[in-house]
Amino acid sequence: MSAPPTGRPRPKTWSKYLADARGRFADIGEIVVEGSLSRMVGMTLEAVGCEAAVGGRCLVDTAGGKQVEAEVVGFSGDKLFLMPTGDIRGLMPGARVVPTRSVSSVPVGEGLLGRVLDGAGRPLDGLGDLRCTERMPLARELLNPLMRRAIRDPLDVGVRSINSLLTVGGGQRIGLFAGSGVGKSVLLGMMTRYTKADVTVVGLIGERGREVQDFVSNTLGPDGMRRAVVVATPADNPPLMRLHGAWLATAIAEYFRDRGLKVLLLLDSLTRFAQAQREIALAIGEPPATKGYPPSVFARLPQLVERAGNSDRGEGSITAFYTVLVEGDDQNDPIADAARAILDGHIVLSRRLAESGLYPAIDVEASISRAMHQICTREQLDFAMKFKQVYSAYQQNRDLIAVGAYRRGADPRVDLAVDQWPRVLDFLRQDMYEPVGMERSLADLQHLVTQFAAPPPVAVR
Repeated sequence: MSAPPTGRPRPKTWSKYLADARGRFADIGEIVVEGSLSRMVGMTLEAVGCEAAVGGRCLVDTAGGKQVEAEVVGFSGDKLFLMPTGDIRGLMPGARVVPTRSVSSVPVGEGLLGRVLDGAGRPLDGLGDLRCTERMPLARELLNPLMRRAIRDPLDVGVRSINSLLTVGGGQRIGLFAGSGVGKSVLLGMMTRYTKADVTVVGLIGERGREVQDFVSNTLGPDGMRRAVVVATPADNPPLMRLHGAWLATAIAEYFRDRGLKVLLLLDSLTRFAQAQREIALAIGEPPATKGYPPSVFARLPQLVERAGNSDRGEGSITAFYTVLVEGDDQNDPIADAARAILDGHIVLSRRLAESGLYPAIDVEASISRAMHQICTREQLDFAMKFKQVYSAYQQNRDLIAVGAYRRGADPRVDLAVDQWPRVLDFLRQDMYEPVGMERSLADLQHLVTQFAAPPPVAVR
């Protein structure tokens, strides 16, 4: 630092001297303490000698002169646990680890519409760079639950059984619970095409890579992609990227919601998100608690789901559908049980119904919409209740009816269910390319339930 001018300077000279000194100190910047790679087990990296906060980013040098980006997911003493976001080939013992002091953020804007992104927000569709000038963090503060707008308006999803019996409201969060191969993706595609929303955000998390192309080309199509954003992190991505894919899809949906738009968020699947968090937690030494799932998994689920819903300002909303893979058709799976507790309803797809040729294979008995009583008329609720009573009466006696052990006249409710069962199946069955709007769904339900009250035809002997 140079000495101040000799003699008694004028006040203006001292001010200029201090301003120059501040400028020289500002150019120095923040000192970054670099470290080295000390251990690597599986996908977990351990670094020593550097400082970085949880959630921060580090760059690790490789033998080929490139750098691998990794995120800090934990620490123990002077060791940092890092999880890479990409390919880890070329890493060597003692490799240089440089903290970047950057925060995970993503580009947002109207330029996202019609694009397909990976978990880091990079385009996958080959259509060039994103034309977005704004950025927002992956994680943000939660909304005050007392400031959220209540769910008041029904949402038309184009599926008759959901519109009439399991009505969904704008801003509601619903789970689609199903095993493999029972039509979960088909039902999700139907709601994607037929739901009336300003913007659709799709998160394909941890699923097969083939499904990405199929969903973009066939399910959405050119018309659907004009108002949609797809975030794809298939199963071959590192677990951290699968987590980021779910956070990124939610962040994009929040951006459009804050601008007063009605957003449809589809996340397939919540189970793969939980499994990615389990991989990370077990790799850094967190003990398993419930059937192999560490406690952090059950803390992450509500953190993701609670970001959807209605806004605390304006008319924007995020109506979210989360698919939950029920392994072995076990409805008491830890992830399925946790998801039911934090969602605003669940739609269960039955393998038995799918095998009988009924699509969509929605099990009306096991499904519920918790906001239905707030958004439906009393008349519709009565019709839905009568339908479920007839449906339940048949299902509870299905085995007796199938083997001919049930004697007609033993129970009037079962007699009614046997008589009306073909009409019930026709009501639940819907072609995947034929949308059924809200008005038609309610009219069909009213017409069917009205027939329940009519006396059965008298058999002529």
